[in-house]
Amino acid sequence: MLRKYFLSFVLLIGALTAFAADNAGTNPIIVGGNFSVQSNVASNTRGFNKAARDAEVASLREKLQNGKETEVIARINQLTLNNFLDDRFYLLLAIAYDHLNQDDNVIYAASQAISVSPQDPRAYLLRAGARLKKKDWENAQMDIDAALKLNPKSELARQYQKELREKQPFKRDGAVPTAKELAKQRTTPTWMTLYFVIVAVAILLFLYWRYEDLLHQPKNAFSRKEVEIKEQYDFIRQIGEGGMGKVYEAYDRVLNRRVAIKRVKPELVRNAYIREQFLSEARMVALLRHPCIVEIYTVIESESSLYLVFEYVDGQSLETRLDIDGRLPFSQAKKIFQHVCDGLTYAHAQDIVHCDLKPGNIMILEDDMAKVMDFGVARKTADHQTGARTVAGTPAYMAPEQQRGFMRKQSDVYSLALCLYEALVGQLPWTVKGFNVATKQIVPPSKVVEKVPAEVDVLLADALKEDPKERVQSIAEFSERLAAIEPFADDELDRGYY
Repeated sequence: MLRKYFLSFVLLIGALTAFAADNAGTNPIIVGGNFSVQSNVASNTRGFNKAARDAEVASLREKLQNGKETEVIARINQLTLNNFLDDRFYLLLAIAYDHLNQDDNVIYAASQAISVSPQDPRAYLLRAGARLKKKDWENAQMDIDAALKLNPKSELARQYQKELREKQPFKRDGAVPTAKELAKQRTTPTWMTLYFVIVAVAILLFLYWRYEDLLHQPKNAFSRKEVEIKEQYDFIRQIGEGGMGKVYEAYDRVLNRRVAIKRVKPELVRNAYIREQFLSEARMVALLRHPCIVEIYTVIESESSLYLVFEYVDGQSLETRLDIDGRLPFSQAKKIFQHVCDGLTYAHAQDIVHCDLKPGNIMILEDDMAKVMDFGVARKTADHQTGARTVAGTPAYMAPEQQRGFMRKQSDVYSLALCLYEALVGQLPWTVKGFNVATKQIVPPSKVVEKVPAEVDVLLADALKEDPKERVQSIAEFSERLAAIEPFADDELDRGYY
């Protein structure tokens, strides 16, 4: 408890001077991985000048001092939702989570603060403290070293270093041994040391002679992970490829079942921070269990790559079906998208947003059963209004706010509506003849193909509103309105006028 308040005091005092050189202009701050001042921003982004930012930061600090951490978290989320941004918010958010002992959230918020201000030692100290609590010794040591490099006089960093040394005295490369450790080393008998050296050499010689043929096999960057994963899985064939990597059909010899394995591109996880975030999100999505969601069985991590092991689905994607049939009759599309809505509603109830819904990620099984797959870029929302602040997904199916880096549940509603429009018409609304670019007015599906009820036009128009506040607010609402629409009695596939 004493350490927590000492940390908060140091960080809050440092925050009074660390940003004294803050830009005093009124240009808005844009979120896209890094904060920066730009002039060519969207017309609906409001300015947040220095005086207003300083006032908000001062108010947030006062609430932290008064033990109102929950109010601080809610206020920061409200400000960022309205594009009122300041690079100090992530640091204050990490402090609030630290007071609440929410270590995972501390690590996430501190990591965001580091990506914005990598020269600020306070964020490294916050993350180090959380990692010490989670017994993540190696990463905690890296954060402590980074903080000491930025501020060699940091007493808190040295306190953490001492605590880490006491818990893991012999597992840190380059760690300075304590006097007690040196005394133990001096009193170790020479004959005992010689004995262990002889035994170690004998073991190494035995291993060399036993596995000499393996040692002389050619090595490459992925040899170790290929051997590890192929000990359990037989790769059968490649069944897909996307922006994140290749997907293979495989057979699990241990559990006697078919699986789908996605090998994530090494360049996407080479950066330590990106790798950590990807693993965190993948493990979060692996907790989802629903009949309409393709399940992630496990995440396999190796030296330079990641593998996601999925449930194998014997069917075809909506994208493939549209390539073959051109479009779907409304009666069939309604069945498929009701299952999609069920899966997304469950995910949203866990505060998880898909962020990359498209026909290629909707798998169709027998009897028009459907499953949502590939939550690879999914995000966990901070609350029911706002989520992650990075651009991710497929551009053609992104909601307007998602293209600016703000992903929320209404973003999935927008992408779902685009998928349904394409399923009914065979094209995205922006490519249909008659689309009004100036007003973003789409051509109603019933005007393009026959036997699409007029109620579908209204539903899609409401779900494709530019402003997320005016849009259909939830997948559950979308599903309820879709279920209430009755198809025509003679609803069959026809060509329309395309």
